[in-house]
Amino acid sequence: MANEVPAVLDTDLGEQAAQNTLAANPLVGVRLEDILDSARLLVGQMVSSPGLAAREYFRFLGELGRIATGGSELTPDAKDKRFADTAWKDSAVYRALAQCYLAWGGALNRFVDDAQMEKREAERARFIVSLLVDAMAPTNSILGNPVALRKLVETRGASFIHGLENLTRDLAGNGGLPAQVDKKKFAVGKNLATTPGAVVYRSPVLELIQYRAMSNDVYTRPLLITPHKSTSSMYSTWHPRKASSSSR
Repeated sequence: MANEVPAVLDTDLGEQAAQNTLAANPLVGVRLEDILDSARLLVGQMVSSPGLAAREYFRFLGELGRIATGGSELTPDAKDKRFADTAWKDSAVYRALAQCYLAWGGALNRFVDDAQMEKREAERARFIVSLLVDAMAPTNSILGNPVALRKLVETRGASFIHGLENLTRDLAGNGGLPAQVDKKKFAVGKNLATTPGAVVYRSPVLELIQYRAMSNDVYTRPLLITPHKSTSSMYSTWHPRKASSSSR
């Protein structure tokens, strides 16, 4: 039984990679102007540091040569679910594709690390590099995702049609960004509450929402909840006590 566990885990990870190649959406809550400003900063730094940019470019070309001759030692992080399928190790084509992607991403990240930038500017540059590298991952396309390609064949194209339907819904109702949840599974009053509340603290980083007690007995110790990919925080209550004294 112990030997069967890794195979099951690999299968689960492969299915997840086929269904959700981008994982968590890195663009949630990000303004377009922030992305453009960070991109201009990165391009400007490359123009002002041609020596560093050329060094990383030629280093990247050298790594491509090693990939072409089978001498590259680049391997994806074992924790990276996008490359969990065995095809990334067993197939020479997919292995080379992953190595090219890693070499390119590594060159960009080394440029940012070695560039003489202020801390804030460096963080902005890393931000745009991370978005760019994630967006260009080979697993974001059908041909570059062996699990998705295999599923396409197994379902005789049904998975591709389903993906187009998701894309259409995202374009129509989610601003073109990949949806993080299936909204059809939630209904107000059934598994989704609409408790009245108010913002009791606001800063450039977060908003703190305190919800009104809806019963006589509530909890005395507040529970701070930080939703995933959100800058807002919410209070609920924890230990039993009268609502009149804990909801002020």
